[in-house]
Amino acid sequence: MTQIAGRNRLIPWYIGIAIVVAAVGYIGYEMFFGGGCPAPTFVELIVLIILPVVYITLMYLTLVSQK
Repeated sequence: MTQIAGRNRLIPWYIGIAIVVAAVGYIGYEMFFGGGCPAPTFVELIVLIILPVVYITLMYLTLVSQK
């Protein structure tokens, strides 16, 4: 009988973390070094800190809810 190889459950987690880090790095670079972003500091904090934290938290909750 053929054995089915199990998939690593953390692959979506790694991909999501890589996307979040790349997006935050790019947006942060553009905001701080890319020609003076006119966005207020509050909006920058939301984009660079709060949104990634919420996304990573939701990824974690999805991971632990899987069987």
